[in-house]
Amino acid sequence: MSLVAEDSAVITKTKELCAQIASDPLFLKLQGDVERFLSDDAARLQYQSVHERGEELHHKQHAGIELGAAEIRQFESARDALFENEIARDFLSAQRELENLQKEIGKYVGSTIENGRVPTAEDLEDKGGGCCGGHGGGGCCS
Repeated sequence: MSLVAEDSAVITKTKELCAQIASDPLFLKLQGDVERFLSDDAARLQYQSVHERGEELHHKQHAGIELGAAEIRQFESARDALFENEIARDFLSAQRELENLQKEIGKYVGSTIENGRVPTAEDLEDKGGGCCGGHGGGGCCS
């Protein structure tokens, strides 16, 4: 039997983890914050505008074009207004929290597969030093 067969113990436990996440009150709140943002056209447009302008300034700077003080102030003002928008601010916070959850679960699973055991706190520490937390192995884990 394969570890990833639909009826394997690993997939059964994975589904249990998914059910736990999906029913967690904080997860439901975060999901609600994302959905509220996605259904608010004004907040989405404001976010998109700030994001696109930030990308534009980044590309200009990367190309060696000096940014003017006025365009920097204009971007910062638009960004500040975005953070003052409760729906956008809650979305950005939820997005960050959900990404952290996904990353943390990935660290546990990745460490388990790499080390063949449940990871300890020490296993999960960011050791720096390149790919796979400095464990070697040649290639990157992600």
